[in-house]
Amino acid sequence: MGDPGALDDDHARAGGRGHQGGHGHGTGAGRPGAASHLGRLRIVLGLVLAFLVVQVIVGFATDSLAVLSDAGHMATDALGIAMSVAAITAAIRGSRSDGPSRRTFGWYRLEILAALANSALLIGVGLYVVVEAVRRLSGDETEVASLPVVAIGAVGLTVNVVSMLLLRRGATDNLNVRGAYLEVVSDALGSIAVIASGALTALFDWSWLDPVIGAAIGLFILPRAWKLGRDALRVLVQAAPDHLDPEAVAAGLGGIDGVVGVHDLHIWTLTSQMEVVTAHLAIADGADHATVLAAGRRLLADEFGLDHTTLQVEPATGDACDHPDW
Repeated sequence: MGDPGALDDDHARAGGRGHQGGHGHGTGAGRPGAASHLGRLRIVLGLVLAFLVVQVIVGFATDSLAVLSDAGHMATDALGIAMSVAAITAAIRGSRSDGPSRRTFGWYRLEILAALANSALLIGVGLYVVVEAVRRLSGDETEVASLPVVAIGAVGLTVNVVSMLLLRRGATDNLNVRGAYLEVVSDALGSIAVIASGALTALFDWSWLDPVIGAAIGLFILPRAWKLGRDALRVLVQAAPDHLDPEAVAAGLGGIDGVVGVHDLHIWTLTSQMEVVTAHLAIADGADHATVLAAGRRLLADEFGLDHTTLQVEPATGDACDHPDW
């Protein structure tokens, strides 16, 4: 569909053609958007980067492939979280405008693009871990200093748990934060693998355990990364949100007193927790335009949770509404 921001211009001109347009949206103050999670993301990024430096030093000092591999995993995750922070910051700054702009919805899409990039990074990490696990199972064994490995794994797990607690709430309502949360979860599993590998190798000389756990981590990462990427792609192609049925929305609008037809209904997601709907409502002769508009906005907000709405009301008869076939 065309630029949704242009619809408001159509509404402004509608009065001369017998149309009446209505636009409704929430204030945004209570929306659990990415901006409310930016501070926590920055804290997590700082923790991850600090631990990454320590992990690389210990990995080389102990000659531990498990620690070095987990450090590579951590570096990739740090990059993904940094992308999330940069994208959210750009979205916040670019969306602040005192007047009309060519970017009618600001930079909110950058959050979704960053989530898609995070998904690709996670898939790459998952595949790498699986391939590396197979290589280690079939390769030569290396003597590893087990106790320092256990210690660095424990520190890493602590960092990961703190990061998970910081991001857990945001992961439920924002794709970008969810991507960062999944990266931290995968890091936590990596830390557990490092601890288990170091401890059990020291106790029982089970050198095969580390690559087996590594493969399990990769298999855990891949389906979750795929789902994150799929959700981001659904937003980018402007598909209707999974939890909303366009036919049910159309039926609800069609049941409003005075409405005899609903067409050009479009529902899509602009960014996490920002769902948008536009529709044309054909009304019977004598129906009050303002009453129908108010009822439509109220129904969309109360029954479907759609606060950002653009409705155009038009007579059911005549050629008052021109619209494309697509």
